[in-house]
Amino acid sequence: MHCVRLTILLPILAALLLAPSAGASEQFADMNLRKPTLKVNKKGQALVEYTTEQGLRRRVLMWGAINANHPTREANQVRFRRDFTGGMHTFKRPVWKRFANACKRYDGPALAYLVAACKAPDGSYWALQSWQRRLPLLGFDPWLPIHDDYELHVSHWSGPLPELEVFVNWTYGLQFVGVFGRLSYQGQPVYGFSSSREGNPRDRYSRNVYIDTYDSAYGAGWRRESGILTHQQTGTFCHSFVPGQRPFAGYPSQEPRPAAPGSRYRVSVMGPGVTPVLMWEGNGLPRFNGGDPSHHSYEAQANAAFDRVMAGDRICSRER
Repeated sequence: MHCVRLTILLPILAALLLAPSAGASEQFADMNLRKPTLKVNKKGQALVEYTTEQGLRRRVLMWGAINANHPTREANQVRFRRDFTGGMHTFKRPVWKRFANACKRYDGPALAYLVAACKAPDGSYWALQSWQRRLPLLGFDPWLPIHDDYELHVSHWSGPLPELEVFVNWTYGLQFVGVFGRLSYQGQPVYGFSSSREGNPRDRYSRNVYIDTYDSAYGAGWRRESGILTHQQTGTFCHSFVPGQRPFAGYPSQEPRPAAPGSRYRVSVMGPGVTPVLMWEGNGLPRFNGGDPSHHSYEAQANAAFDRVMAGDRICSRER
């Protein structure tokens, strides 16, 4: 049977909702952008245009980054060069006015949270994605303006996307339900080297995994359960839906939260470097029934997946 420990205690995750991720090299500081568009020219430059909440139309020129570096302390993670003046600051002229769009119809892999995507003349792909990264944890309704903001993320890649593997299992002596998995890129784990005590990345290699539960004790629809860092050296993560988690200071209530396994789960994470945001969605599990052979069969498969995916992880554990 599985017994998976929580990766990070939930009370120290408050800062995930209060500050932008240090690893988010592909997102904009402006939130809830209107009418975003994407163009790419033959020089490998992208032009992203949008209207801010205040009604300002902005034109952002982006270039100089593709894919991602594997984790290393010897080099910085790739990131875009940006010109928020549409070219005036960098090139001393309004590049955006005569920007020749050469990007063709997108024929790449399916992307979650997609706003726009296209195929550049060199065969690489660009995409815009919009999602709510800062939703409150533990299923709380948003109560601060930033909680339900939509972030716009820009990506540029060639070749296969990073891989987000996620599995659902019974945990803690088959009493509860949990999820575990791994984030990898080109066969190598994705992780960072520095984070705050609250779980905020302090380098551009680190990635937080955001876990949502659907139709749970928190209420109908999707609710944010947790946000956890992928583990160093392995790119793995794990989480169990257990009762008694206490909200942290500043939340609307300090009462312990119920276990909130849902009928479905959703796991989202920014890809490494300037690769796209990834999302996995799958079914939940019923309460374990020792008299049901199919439950024992599923548990054996989950055990095998845990041994394969979580190999080398020193934080999550499985006990028989």
